[in-house]
Amino acid sequence: MRMTSMRWAALAVVAALSGPVAGCVAAAAAGAAGAVYATTRGAEALVSGSVDQVAARAETVMKEMNIAPSAEKTETAGDKHELKGKQGDLDITIQMERSDSSTTKVEVTARKNLAEWDKDYAKEVLTRIVKEG
Repeated sequence: MRMTSMRWAALAVVAALSGPVAGCVAAAAAGAAGAVYATTRGAEALVSGSVDQVAARAETVMKEMNIAPSAEKTETAGDKHELKGKQGDLDITIQMERSDSSTTKVEVTARKNLAEWDKDYAKEVLTRIVKEG
């Protein structure tokens, strides 16, 4: 009988702790929109807004940063959008994909050559896109 009591006590502790932890996880997920993360080739973030809204902000940022547009592509009925451009010796790619109805996953890369990427420049571009909103 004593073993059963210990199990119930352990379950009660787990149940009591799971409420605050779940709240922290939800708060962290909500705060993740707009946070810019480094990737192996550039930067990535969940950005508030639809793909169309974020694409318009990205085009504004490209103009402000003197990135000359070179290509644009939309796929999956507008759920994916890609902008490409040149800034000096860098090939800039901004990929946007619908995450949910109010957020868009954005990845920016700034490629110097076949094996070299300017992650700091990519992060700067993405930070400006996030701030435009």
